[in-house]
Amino acid sequence: MKDWSDLAPILPPERRLWCNRTLNLRSLRAIGYDMDYTLIHYRVDEWERRAYEHLRQRLGEMGYPVAGLEFDPDAAIRGLAIDREKGNLVKANRFGYVKQASHGMSPMGFDDLRKEYGRVFVDLAEPRWEFLNTFFSRSEGCMFAQLVDRLDEGRLPGVMGYSDLYALVKRTLDFAHMEGHLKAEIIADPDRFVDLDPDLPQALADQRAAGKKVLLITNSEWSYTSSMMTYSFDRFLPGGKTWRDLFDMVFVSARKPAFFTLRMPVFEIASEEGLLRPALRLHDGGLFLGGDARLVEEHLGLSGEEILYVGDHLSTDVHVSKAVLRWRTALVVRELEDELAALSGFRDSEVRLESLMAQKEHLEHLHSHARLGLQRLKGDGPKVALSPSRLHQAMTELRAAIDSLDQQITPLAVGAGEMGHSRWGPLMRAGNDKSLMARQLERYADVYTSRVSNFLHHTPYGYLRSFRGTMPHDAGPESVPDKAQP
Repeated sequence: MKDWSDLAPILPPERRLWCNRTLNLRSLRAIGYDMDYTLIHYRVDEWERRAYEHLRQRLGEMGYPVAGLEFDPDAAIRGLAIDREKGNLVKANRFGYVKQASHGMSPMGFDDLRKEYGRVFVDLAEPRWEFLNTFFSRSEGCMFAQLVDRLDEGRLPGVMGYSDLYALVKRTLDFAHMEGHLKAEIIADPDRFVDLDPDLPQALADQRAAGKKVLLITNSEWSYTSSMMTYSFDRFLPGGKTWRDLFDMVFVSARKPAFFTLRMPVFEIASEEGLLRPALRLHDGGLFLGGDARLVEEHLGLSGEEILYVGDHLSTDVHVSKAVLRWRTALVVRELEDELAALSGFRDSEVRLESLMAQKEHLEHLHSHARLGLQRLKGDGPKVALSPSRLHQAMTELRAAIDSLDQQITPLAVGAGEMGHSRWGPLMRAGNDKSLMARQLERYADVYTSRVSNFLHHTPYGYLRSFRGTMPHDAGPESVPDKAQP
Protein backbone atom coordinates (compact mmCIF):
# COMPACT_ATOMS: atom_id res chain seq x y z
CA MET A 1 0.00 0.00 0.00
CA LYS A 2 1.16 3.53 -0.72
CA ASP A 3 2.38 5.52 2.26
CA TRP A 4 -0.38 8.07 2.90
CA SER A 5 1.16 9.52 6.08
CA ASP A 6 1.54 12.93 4.44
CA LEU A 7 -2.25 13.34 4.71
CA ALA A 8 -1.95 14.26 8.40
CA PRO A 9 0.62 16.40 10.19
CA ILE A 10 2.71 14.98 13.02
CA LEU A 11 1.37 16.73 16.09
CA PRO A 12 3.59 17.93 18.93
CA PRO A 13 2.31 16.74 22.33
CA GLU A 14 1.05 20.19 23.27
CA ARG A 15 -1.37 20.22 20.32
CA ARG A 16 -2.91 16.80 20.88
CA LEU A 17 -6.21 15.72 22.39
CA TRP A 18 -5.53 13.57 25.45
CA CYS A 19 -8.12 10.93 26.24
CA ASN A 20 -9.18 9.64 29.66
CA ARG A 21 -12.15 7.70 28.30
CA THR A 22 -12.40 6.48 24.73
CA LEU A 23 -14.36 8.93 22.58
CA ASN A 24 -15.55 8.32 19.02
CA LEU A 25 -15.86 11.80 17.54
CA ARG A 26 -17.92 10.34 14.67
CA SER A 27 -20.66 9.35 17.10
CA LEU A 28 -21.14 12.87 18.46
CA ARG A 29 -24.13 14.68 17.07
CA ALA A 30 -23.76 17.95 18.96
CA ILE A 31 -20.87 19.88 20.49
CA GLY A 32 -21.35 22.74 22.93
CA TYR A 33 -18.69 25.29 23.83
CA ASP A 34 -18.07 27.67 26.68
CA MET A 35 -16.59 31.03 25.62
CA ASP A 36 -14.24 32.63 28.16
CA TYR A 37 -10.90 30.79 28.34
CA THR A 38 -12.37 28.14 26.01
CA LEU A 39 -13.19 29.62 22.61
CA ILE A 40 -11.50 32.86 23.62
CA HIS A 41 -8.21 32.69 25.46
CA TYR A 42 -7.14 35.74 27.39
CA ARG A 43 -3.64 36.84 28.27
CA VAL A 44 -3.95 35.60 31.82
CA ASP A 45 -1.59 37.99 33.55
CA GLU A 46 -3.20 41.02 31.89
CA TRP A 47 -6.75 39.93 32.69
CA GLU A 48 -6.02 38.87 36.24
CA ARG A 49 -3.95 41.96 36.98
CA ARG A 50 -6.86 44.19 36.02
CA ALA A 51 -9.31 42.00 37.93
CA TYR A 52 -7.01 42.28 40.95
CA GLU A 53 -6.80 46.06 40.59
CA HIS A 54 -10.58 46.37 40.45
CA LEU A 55 -10.79 44.14 43.54
CA ARG A 56 -8.17 46.23 45.36
CA GLN A 57 -9.96 49.46 44.51
CA ARG A 58 -13.28 48.15 45.76
CA LEU A 59 -11.76 46.86 49.02
CA GLY A 60 -10.06 50.22 49.53
CA GLU A 61 -13.38 52.02 49.09
CA MET A 62 -14.79 49.72 51.79
CA GLY A 63 -12.08 50.85 54.21
CA TYR A 64 -9.69 47.90 54.06
CA PRO A 65 -5.92 48.59 54.17
CA VAL A 66 -4.90 47.46 50.68
CA ALA A 67 -2.64 50.37 49.75
CA GLY A 68 0.70 49.15 48.46
CA LEU A 69 -0.52 45.70 47.45
CA GLU A 70 0.35 44.61 43.92
CA PHE A 71 -0.71 41.61 41.86
CA ASP A 72 1.79 38.74 42.04
CA PRO A 73 1.11 36.41 39.09
CA ASP A 74 3.06 33.62 40.81
CA ALA A 75 1.13 33.70 44.08
CA ALA A 76 -1.51 31.19 42.96
CA ILE A 77 -2.13 28.75 40.13
CA ARG A 78 -5.06 26.59 39.12
CA GLY A 79 -5.34 23.41 41.12
CA LEU A 80 -4.60 24.89 44.54
CA ALA A 81 -7.09 24.83 47.40
CA ILE A 82 -7.72 27.58 49.90
CA ASP A 83 -7.87 26.35 53.49
CA ARG A 84 -10.52 28.62 54.98
CA GLU A 85 -9.74 27.37 58.47
CA LYS A 86 -5.99 28.01 58.49
CA GLY A 87 -5.59 30.80 55.94
CA ASN A 88 -3.35 28.72 53.70
CA LEU A 89 -2.99 27.97 50.01
CA VAL A 90 -2.28 24.26 49.58
CA LYS A 91 -1.35 21.89 46.79
CA ALA A 92 -2.48 18.32 47.36
CA ASN A 93 -1.93 15.05 45.54
CA ARG A 94 -4.71 12.88 44.15
CA PHE A 95 -5.34 11.29 47.58
CA GLY A 96 -5.74 14.67 49.29
CA TYR A 97 -2.34 14.64 51.05
CA VAL A 98 -0.95 18.17 51.20
CA LYS A 99 2.45 18.32 49.51
CA GLN A 100 3.01 22.10 49.46
CA ALA A 101 1.47 25.04 51.27
CA SER A 102 1.91 28.71 51.98
CA HIS A 103 0.50 30.71 54.86
CA GLY A 104 -0.34 34.02 53.34
CA MET A 105 2.52 34.74 50.96
CA SER A 106 5.10 32.70 52.92
CA PRO A 107 5.86 29.10 51.82
CA MET A 108 5.60 26.58 54.64
CA GLY A 109 8.61 24.43 55.48
CA PHE A 110 8.51 20.66 55.87
CA ASP A 111 8.10 20.67 59.67
CA ASP A 112 5.27 23.22 59.61
CA LEU A 113 3.61 21.36 56.75
CA ARG A 114 3.70 18.08 58.68
CA LYS A 115 2.41 19.76 61.84
CA GLU A 116 -0.54 21.40 60.08
CA TYR A 117 -1.50 18.66 57.64
CA GLY A 118 -0.01 15.40 58.90
CA ARG A 119 -3.51 14.19 59.80
CA VAL A 120 -5.55 16.28 57.36
CA PHE A 121 -6.86 15.32 53.93
CA VAL A 122 -8.13 17.79 51.38
CA ASP A 123 -11.71 16.78 50.67
CA LEU A 124 -13.32 19.22 48.27
CA ALA A 125 -16.77 18.17 49.49
CA GLU A 126 -16.00 19.88 52.82
CA PRO A 127 -16.77 23.61 53.17
CA ARG A 128 -13.28 24.11 54.61
CA TRP A 129 -11.76 23.93 51.13
CA GLU A 130 -12.18 26.23 48.12
CA PHE A 131 -10.74 24.78 44.92
CA LEU A 132 -9.06 27.21 42.52
CA ASN A 133 -9.98 25.47 39.29
CA THR A 134 -10.08 28.32 36.75
CA PHE A 135 -7.78 31.10 35.58
CA PHE A 136 -10.22 33.57 37.11
CA SER A 137 -9.08 32.29 40.53
CA ARG A 138 -5.55 33.68 40.35
CA SER A 139 -6.40 37.23 41.40
CA GLU A 140 -8.63 35.82 44.13
CA GLY A 141 -5.86 33.57 45.49
CA CYS A 142 -3.29 36.35 45.39
CA MET A 143 -5.43 38.88 47.24
CA PHE A 144 -6.51 36.32 49.84
CA ALA A 145 -2.90 35.37 50.58
CA GLN A 146 -1.81 39.01 50.90
CA LEU A 147 -4.71 39.87 53.20
CA VAL A 148 -3.98 36.85 55.39
CA ASP A 149 -0.65 38.48 56.17
CA ARG A 150 -2.35 41.77 57.04
CA LEU A 151 -4.94 39.97 59.14
CA ASP A 152 -2.16 38.25 61.09
CA GLU A 153 -0.56 41.67 61.66
CA GLY A 154 -3.84 42.94 63.14
CA ARG A 155 -4.33 45.50 60.39
CA LEU A 156 -7.82 44.50 59.22
CA PRO A 157 -10.80 46.17 60.94
CA GLY A 158 -13.35 44.23 62.94
CA VAL A 159 -13.36 40.68 64.25
CA MET A 160 -12.54 38.42 61.34
CA GLY A 161 -11.29 34.88 60.78
CA TYR A 162 -9.71 33.41 57.69
CA SER A 163 -13.04 32.04 56.48
CA ASP A 164 -14.63 35.49 56.85
CA LEU A 165 -11.70 36.95 54.94
CA TYR A 166 -12.12 34.53 52.06
CA ALA A 167 -15.85 35.29 51.88
CA LEU A 168 -15.04 39.01 51.73
CA VAL A 169 -12.52 38.58 48.90
CA LYS A 170 -14.81 36.26 46.93
CA ARG A 171 -17.87 38.46 47.32
CA THR A 172 -15.99 41.61 46.37
CA LEU A 173 -14.34 40.02 43.34
CA ASP A 174 -17.68 38.70 42.11
CA PHE A 175 -19.08 42.21 42.46
CA ALA A 176 -16.14 43.61 40.47
CA HIS A 177 -16.90 41.17 37.65
CA MET A 178 -20.63 41.85 37.76
CA GLU A 179 -20.15 45.62 37.80
CA GLY A 180 -19.03 45.46 34.19
CA HIS A 181 -16.11 47.89 34.27
CA LEU A 182 -13.52 45.16 33.67
CA LYS A 183 -15.34 43.75 30.65
CA ALA A 184 -15.83 47.25 29.29
CA GLU A 185 -12.05 47.71 29.39
CA ILE A 186 -11.55 44.45 27.49
CA ILE A 187 -14.08 45.41 24.82
CA ALA A 188 -12.36 48.79 24.46
CA ASP A 189 -8.87 47.29 24.07
CA PRO A 190 -9.13 43.60 23.09
CA ASP A 191 -5.62 43.56 21.57
CA ARG A 192 -4.25 43.93 25.09
CA PHE A 193 -6.23 41.09 26.59
CA VAL A 194 -7.04 38.47 23.91
CA ASP A 195 -4.73 35.82 22.45
CA LEU A 196 -6.07 35.15 18.94
CA ASP A 197 -6.10 31.68 17.39
CA PRO A 198 -6.50 31.69 13.57
CA ASP A 199 -7.08 27.89 13.44
CA LEU A 200 -10.12 27.97 15.70
CA PRO A 201 -12.88 29.01 13.24
CA GLN A 202 -11.91 26.26 10.81
CA ALA A 203 -12.11 23.64 13.56
CA LEU A 204 -15.72 24.63 14.27
CA ALA A 205 -16.56 24.94 10.56
CA ASP A 206 -15.33 21.37 9.99
CA GLN A 207 -17.51 20.06 12.80
CA ARG A 208 -20.59 21.79 11.49
CA ALA A 209 -19.91 20.67 7.91
CA ALA A 210 -19.61 17.11 9.24
CA GLY A 211 -23.27 17.30 10.35
CA LYS A 212 -22.80 18.11 14.02
CA LYS A 213 -24.89 20.73 15.79
CA VAL A 214 -22.49 23.34 17.20
CA LEU A 215 -23.66 25.37 20.21
CA LEU A 216 -22.27 28.26 22.21
CA ILE A 217 -23.30 28.16 25.88
CA THR A 218 -21.73 30.95 27.94
CA ASN A 219 -22.43 32.77 31.19
CA SER A 220 -21.32 36.05 29.61
CA GLU A 221 -24.01 38.55 28.63
CA TRP A 222 -24.96 39.21 24.99
CA SER A 223 -23.16 42.53 24.48
CA TYR A 224 -19.85 41.13 25.71
CA THR A 225 -20.26 37.82 23.85
CA SER A 226 -21.07 39.55 20.56
CA SER A 227 -18.13 41.94 20.83
CA MET A 228 -15.54 39.32 21.78
CA MET A 229 -16.66 36.69 19.29
CA THR A 230 -16.71 39.25 16.48
CA TYR A 231 -13.19 40.38 17.38
CA SER A 232 -11.81 36.85 17.74
CA PHE A 233 -13.50 35.05 14.83
CA ASP A 234 -14.71 37.26 12.00
CA ARG A 235 -11.26 38.27 10.71
CA PHE A 236 -10.45 34.61 10.02
CA LEU A 237 -13.68 33.75 8.16
CA PRO A 238 -14.02 33.93 4.36
CA GLY A 239 -16.59 35.59 2.15
CA GLY A 240 -18.20 37.96 4.63
CA LYS A 241 -19.15 35.18 7.04
CA THR A 242 -19.35 35.96 10.75
CA TRP A 243 -18.98 33.94 13.92
CA ARG A 244 -22.76 33.44 13.92
CA ASP A 245 -22.39 31.20 10.84
CA LEU A 246 -20.41 28.70 12.94
CA PHE A 247 -23.17 28.01 15.50
CA ASP A 248 -26.58 26.41 15.25
CA MET A 249 -27.68 28.05 18.49
CA VAL A 250 -26.19 30.53 20.95
CA PHE A 251 -27.09 30.75 24.66
CA VAL A 252 -25.81 33.72 26.70
CA SER A 253 -26.29 34.52 30.41
CA ALA A 254 -26.68 30.76 30.78
CA ARG A 255 -26.11 30.77 34.56
CA LYS A 256 -24.06 27.59 34.57
CA PRO A 257 -24.05 25.29 36.51
CA ALA A 258 -27.80 25.89 36.90
CA PHE A 259 -28.10 25.59 33.10
CA PHE A 260 -27.30 21.88 33.48
CA THR A 261 -29.30 21.19 36.63
CA LEU A 262 -32.49 23.28 36.61
CA ARG A 263 -35.39 24.18 34.37
CA MET A 264 -35.10 27.92 33.65
CA PRO A 265 -36.92 30.48 31.50
CA VAL A 266 -35.56 31.28 28.07
CA PHE A 267 -35.81 34.47 26.02
CA GLU A 268 -34.90 35.12 22.42
CA ILE A 269 -32.53 37.97 21.59
CA ALA A 270 -34.43 39.75 18.85
CA SER A 271 -31.93 42.47 17.93
CA GLU A 272 -28.21 43.17 17.99
CA GLU A 273 -28.90 45.68 20.75
CA GLY A 274 -30.16 42.85 22.96
CA LEU A 275 -33.93 43.39 22.76
CA LEU A 276 -35.62 40.36 24.36
CA ARG A 277 -38.85 38.55 23.66
CA PRO A 278 -40.23 35.36 25.20
CA ALA A 279 -39.08 32.25 23.37
CA LEU A 280 -41.94 29.85 22.78
CA ARG A 281 -39.51 27.26 21.46
CA LEU A 282 -35.91 26.87 20.36
CA HIS A 283 -34.96 27.00 16.70
CA ASP A 284 -31.79 26.61 14.69
CA GLY A 285 -29.90 29.84 14.17
CA GLY A 286 -31.45 31.34 17.30
CA LEU A 287 -29.89 33.61 19.89
CA PHE A 288 -31.19 32.94 23.39
CA LEU A 289 -30.77 34.29 26.88
CA GLY A 290 -31.07 31.72 29.67
CA GLY A 291 -32.62 28.37 28.93
CA ASP A 292 -31.40 25.00 30.11
CA ALA A 293 -29.78 21.79 28.93
CA ARG A 294 -32.98 19.74 29.00
CA LEU A 295 -34.57 22.20 26.60
CA VAL A 296 -31.56 21.80 24.29
CA GLU A 297 -31.82 18.00 24.41
CA GLU A 298 -35.52 18.10 23.63
CA HIS A 299 -35.06 20.42 20.66
CA LEU A 300 -32.17 18.42 19.21
CA GLY A 301 -33.69 15.04 20.01
CA LEU A 302 -30.38 14.07 21.58
CA SER A 303 -29.11 13.18 25.03
CA GLY A 304 -26.22 11.78 27.02
CA GLU A 305 -23.26 10.48 25.05
CA GLU A 306 -24.43 12.05 21.79
CA ILE A 307 -23.42 15.50 23.10
CA LEU A 308 -19.94 16.79 23.97
CA TYR A 309 -19.47 19.90 26.10
CA VAL A 310 -16.13 21.72 26.03
CA GLY A 311 -15.12 24.18 28.75
CA ASP A 312 -12.30 25.35 31.00
CA HIS A 313 -14.01 25.15 34.40
CA LEU A 314 -13.75 21.76 36.11
CA SER A 315 -16.87 22.22 38.21
CA THR A 316 -19.20 24.52 36.27
CA ASP A 317 -18.49 23.04 32.83
CA VAL A 318 -17.41 19.41 32.94
CA HIS A 319 -18.30 18.07 36.39
CA VAL A 320 -21.94 19.12 36.36
CA SER A 321 -22.67 18.26 32.72
CA LYS A 322 -21.08 14.84 33.27
CA ALA A 323 -22.69 14.07 36.61
CA VAL A 324 -26.23 15.30 35.84
CA LEU A 325 -26.65 14.71 32.11
CA ARG A 326 -23.96 12.16 31.28
CA TRP A 327 -22.80 14.37 28.42
CA ARG A 328 -19.31 13.68 27.14
CA THR A 329 -16.87 16.30 28.36
CA ALA A 330 -13.65 18.00 27.29
CA LEU A 331 -11.56 20.32 29.45
CA VAL A 332 -9.36 23.07 28.02
CA VAL A 333 -6.09 23.20 29.98
CA ARG A 334 -3.96 25.92 28.40
CA GLU A 335 -1.11 25.33 30.87
CA LEU A 336 -0.38 22.04 29.09
CA GLU A 337 1.51 23.87 26.37
CA ASP A 338 4.09 25.35 28.73
CA GLU A 339 4.25 22.24 30.91
CA LEU A 340 4.81 19.86 28.02
CA ALA A 341 7.46 22.17 26.57
CA ALA A 342 9.18 22.28 29.98
CA LEU A 343 8.93 18.49 30.26
CA SER A 344 10.53 18.08 26.85
CA GLY A 345 13.39 20.36 27.85
CA PHE A 346 13.84 18.43 31.10
CA ARG A 347 13.73 14.99 29.45
CA ASP A 348 17.47 14.21 29.68
CA SER A 349 17.55 15.31 33.31
CA GLU A 350 14.45 13.20 34.03
CA VAL A 351 16.14 10.09 32.59
CA ARG A 352 19.20 10.83 34.72
CA LEU A 353 17.01 11.38 37.81
CA GLU A 354 15.19 8.07 37.30
CA SER A 355 18.49 6.22 36.93
CA LEU A 356 19.93 7.76 40.10
CA MET A 357 16.74 7.02 42.04
CA ALA A 358 16.85 3.38 40.90
CA GLN A 359 20.41 3.13 42.15
CA LYS A 360 19.46 4.76 45.47
CA GLU A 361 16.54 2.38 45.98
CA HIS A 362 18.84 -0.60 45.39
CA LEU A 363 21.45 0.69 47.88
CA GLU A 364 18.76 1.44 50.47
CA HIS A 365 17.49 -2.10 50.04
CA LEU A 366 20.98 -3.49 50.72
CA HIS A 367 21.45 -1.15 53.68
CA SER A 368 18.18 -2.35 55.22
CA HIS A 369 19.27 -5.97 54.89
CA ALA A 370 22.64 -5.22 56.51
CA ARG A 371 20.86 -3.56 59.41
CA LEU A 372 18.47 -6.50 59.74
CA GLY A 373 21.48 -8.87 59.70
CA LEU A 374 22.99 -7.04 62.69
CA GLN A 375 19.68 -7.20 64.51
CA ARG A 376 19.40 -10.95 63.99
CA LEU A 377 22.97 -11.58 65.15
CA LYS A 378 21.90 -10.17 68.50
CA GLY A 379 18.59 -11.99 68.65
CA ASP A 380 16.46 -14.61 66.95
CA GLY A 381 16.08 -15.46 63.30
CA PRO A 382 18.31 -16.77 60.51
CA LYS A 383 21.88 -15.51 60.76
CA VAL A 384 23.79 -14.00 57.86
CA ALA A 385 27.23 -15.26 56.90
CA LEU A 386 28.93 -11.96 57.69
CA SER A 387 30.53 -10.82 60.93
CA PRO A 388 29.27 -7.79 62.80
CA SER A 389 32.32 -5.80 61.69
CA ARG A 390 31.66 -6.63 58.03
CA LEU A 391 28.02 -5.67 58.39
CA HIS A 392 29.02 -2.38 59.99
CA GLN A 393 31.47 -1.80 57.15
CA ALA A 394 28.74 -2.54 54.61
CA MET A 395 26.35 -0.11 56.25
CA THR A 396 28.99 2.63 56.36
CA GLU A 397 29.97 2.22 52.72
CA LEU A 398 26.35 1.97 51.56
CA ARG A 399 25.36 5.08 53.53
CA ALA A 400 28.26 7.02 51.98
CA ALA A 401 27.17 5.90 48.49
CA ILE A 402 23.56 6.91 49.23
CA ASP A 403 24.69 10.34 50.47
CA SER A 404 26.74 10.79 47.30
CA LEU A 405 23.71 9.93 45.19
CA ASP A 406 21.59 12.39 47.18
CA GLN A 407 23.96 15.20 46.24
CA GLN A 408 23.36 14.39 42.57
CA ILE A 409 19.62 13.80 42.99
CA THR A 410 18.76 16.96 44.92
CA PRO A 411 19.25 19.57 42.15
CA LEU A 412 17.49 17.33 39.64
CA ALA A 413 14.54 16.78 42.01
CA VAL A 414 14.31 20.53 42.65
CA GLY A 415 14.26 21.15 38.91
CA ALA A 416 11.52 18.56 38.43
CA GLY A 417 9.45 20.22 41.15
CA GLU A 418 9.73 23.62 39.48
CA MET A 419 8.70 22.58 35.97
CA GLY A 420 5.98 24.85 34.69
CA HIS A 421 5.99 27.10 37.78
CA SER A 422 8.91 28.07 40.00
CA ARG A 423 6.79 28.31 43.17
CA TRP A 424 4.10 25.65 42.83
CA GLY A 425 5.54 23.31 40.20
CA PRO A 426 3.63 21.38 37.53
CA LEU A 427 -0.15 21.68 37.39
CA MET A 428 -0.66 17.93 37.04
CA ARG A 429 1.82 16.67 39.63
CA ALA A 430 2.30 17.03 43.37
CA GLY A 431 5.63 15.61 44.42
CA ASN A 432 6.04 12.25 42.74
CA ASP A 433 2.29 11.71 42.34
CA LYS A 434 -0.61 13.13 40.38
CA SER A 435 -2.01 16.36 41.74
CA LEU A 436 -5.52 16.86 43.02
CA MET A 437 -6.16 18.84 39.85
CA ALA A 438 -5.08 15.85 37.74
CA ARG A 439 -7.38 13.58 39.73
CA GLN A 440 -10.36 15.88 39.19
CA LEU A 441 -9.55 16.03 35.49
CA GLU A 442 -9.40 12.24 35.29
CA ARG A 443 -12.76 11.87 37.01
CA TYR A 444 -14.80 14.37 35.05
CA ALA A 445 -13.14 15.10 31.68
CA ASP A 446 -13.32 12.44 28.98
CA VAL A 447 -10.82 14.44 26.93
CA TYR A 448 -8.49 17.30 27.70
CA THR A 449 -6.41 19.55 25.50
CA SER A 450 -4.60 22.88 25.54
CA ARG A 451 -6.91 24.72 23.10
CA VAL A 452 -10.08 24.11 21.12
CA SER A 453 -8.31 24.43 17.76
CA ASN A 454 -6.54 21.14 18.50
CA PHE A 455 -9.80 19.47 17.41
CA LEU A 456 -8.88 20.65 13.90
CA HIS A 457 -6.01 18.19 13.64
CA HIS A 458 -7.98 15.22 14.95
CA THR A 459 -10.91 15.94 12.56
CA PRO A 460 -14.63 15.39 13.32
CA TYR A 461 -14.15 11.74 12.35
CA GLY A 462 -11.37 10.77 14.74
CA TYR A 463 -11.48 7.91 17.22
CA LEU A 464 -9.77 8.86 20.48
CA ARG A 465 -8.59 5.88 22.51
CA SER A 466 -7.69 6.13 26.16
CA PHE A 467 -4.35 4.93 27.39
CA ARG A 468 -4.24 1.64 29.26
CA GLY A 469 -4.68 2.24 32.97
CA THR A 470 -1.79 1.00 35.06
CA MET A 471 -0.96 -0.05 38.59
CA PRO A 472 2.55 0.09 40.07
CA HIS A 473 3.03 -3.67 39.53
CA ASP A 474 2.20 -3.34 35.81
CA ALA A 475 5.72 -2.06 35.13
CA GLY A 476 6.98 -5.68 35.23
CA PRO A 477 10.39 -7.13 36.06
CA GLU A 478 12.21 -4.37 34.19
CA SER A 479 11.12 -1.93 36.90
CA VAL A 480 13.34 -3.64 39.50
CA PRO A 481 16.16 -1.19 40.29
CA ASP A 482 19.51 -1.85 38.65
CA LYS A 483 22.45 -2.52 40.89
CA ALA A 484 24.47 0.53 41.80
CA GLN A 485 27.35 1.25 39.48
CA PRO A 486 30.77 0.69 41.05
